[in-house]
Amino acid sequence: MSTIAEMELPAQEFALRTTLEHVPDAEFDVVRVAAHDSKHVLPYIWATADDFEELDDALRDDPSVDDLSLLEDLGDERLYRMNWVDQIRVVIHILIEEEATILNLRGKESRWRLRILFPNRDALSTTYEFCEESGLSLDVRNIYEMSDTRHGLFGLTEEQHETLMMALESGYYDVPRDATADDLADSLHISHQAISERLRRGHRSLVKNALAVGPGDGRD
Repeated sequence: MSTIAEMELPAQEFALRTTLEHVPDAEFDVVRVAAHDSKHVLPYIWATADDFEELDDALRDDPSVDDLSLLEDLGDERLYRMNWVDQIRVVIHILIEEEATILNLRGKESRWRLRILFPNRDALSTTYEFCEESGLSLDVRNIYEMSDTRHGLFGLTEEQHETLMMALESGYYDVPRDATADDLADSLHISHQAISERLRRGHRSLVKNALAVGPGDGRD
């Protein structure tokens, strides 16, 4: 069964270490990453910073970066393409050795958070062992087992998935609403407080795992 793991690494043990040291307010959100061989990783990265000139200088001087290209400049954030050529052992292992998929990868302050879809639980265990043997401080924060449905992809429990789908199908999210929280509670034979908590936790999981995965996002 496929397994999703949320993991953290110290910034000094990963790519862009020197950039984060010199531009501590910078934040990186990797939207796509591929490894074509054992020496290069090609990420597309959205970045924010108070001073983009300072960020560009730091990226050009970063020993883990090669072939830096600015693809989009939206004023308050920029999209870069680059090669990572140093401190990428764990990414190479995940993508090539374990044939896993990086769902989210975000760097902020002194940490990187990775959200990985592994083909099975053994691949996660092997990755953890690889990091221990390589002297990398991998911290596994959460583990989700995929089920026959897709709700595990977003960290939802079965009850949260059932409640959110019922809310959608009954018109709870319509404007104006065709169903209230009390209607959902009656259908599921639970209290108003219980339905409210399920909805809040389900919404939090969706936002956290689909939109805002990164170090310090949400509370574990």
